[in-house]
Amino acid sequence: MVGLERVLCLQDTTELDFTSPPWIVGLGRLSYERQHGMYLHPTLAVSESGVALGVLDAWMWAHKPKSEADVPESLRWIEGYERVAELAAQVPSTRLVYVADREGDIRALLDRAAALGHPADYLVRARHDRVLAEGGKLRAQVESQSALGEVEFALPPAPGRTGRTVVQSLRMARVTLARCGSKTCEVTVILAREESPPAGEKPIAWLLLTNEAVETLDEACLRIAWYRRRWLVEIFFRILKSGCRVEALQLATVERLERALVVYLIIAWRILHLVTLGRDCPQLPCEVVFAPEEWQAAWLVAKRQPPPETPPTLGEMTRMVAGFGGFPGRKGDGHPGPKALWEGMLKLMAYVEAFQAARNVYGVG
Repeated sequence: MVGLERVLCLQDTTELDFTSPPWIVGLGRLSYERQHGMYLHPTLAVSESGVALGVLDAWMWAHKPKSEADVPESLRWIEGYERVAELAAQVPSTRLVYVADREGDIRALLDRAAALGHPADYLVRARHDRVLAEGGKLRAQVESQSALGEVEFALPPAPGRTGRTVVQSLRMARVTLARCGSKTCEVTVILAREESPPAGEKPIAWLLLTNEAVETLDEACLRIAWYRRRWLVEIFFRILKSGCRVEALQLATVERLERALVVYLIIAWRILHLVTLGRDCPQLPCEVVFAPEEWQAAWLVAKRQPPPETPPTLGEMTRMVAGFGGFPGRKGDGHPGPKALWEGMLKLMAYVEAFQAARNVYGVG
């Protein structure tokens, strides 16, 4: 993170369902009573350009029985900000931005950030239409403002949704939230709303809160770009569950699960790092990520010829690895995704083992 002007710290929560192995000690109920498992709330560091930099922190917990008092789950968001604030002191030349979805719209979090002096900025999607100190409500106040302009971006396809181009109008206001106890809280609210979605499509609209003063269209567009990076944490969860298959772990206690999850968080981050860095910096030499025996083994299998003296680029290497996972690699196929890369990495590990064995036994490779 050192050397970057700004780093986004994405937070979100996911359920881990361990209903199938009923013998794990220490699990709790999930959103459905018949399911049991645990919750995971990581902080994923991401560059402004969308490169996954690492996992900064992770809360793991299981609900207690109904007869026992649970720790308020809002604490995970507040403590998450506090951990980001602590890290900010270690990288004074880099500004950290805490980014959260609607679950993070907690007044105690906004007040805590203000009490600390905003050592890290925040960008939180609003869930509550809060009362303002001067009267009126948050949403009505920002809707009454003239549009600053528009922002346009490509919405990627998702299950049940086709990809399309989104054009949102942007409105902004600097407001003071009404007192909570003895404190008021000043925030900037940005309303990004799709005015004319295609027929049959739900409009994409976000109401965002930030501690920073936002005055121009470019500054507002930048915050929209930051919020859109939040989707990377959803991809991270998909890699963790579908790629690493952490919900298939069969360990005796929740404590053992937590220790295993720490390792799998690193593995899932590495896959996401390969996906995002390969897209953002394809011309880097692949040895910034891959060991020599990894790219050499991949080259032998993919090209059927001895590896060159100069390592291939990161873009070439990620496409080779993704090819082992089923990525066609044709001119119009775009960049490889996480599924092809995680399946390709599994095969690459076997190729590396065979490559090292051949080199040790026969002196080749």
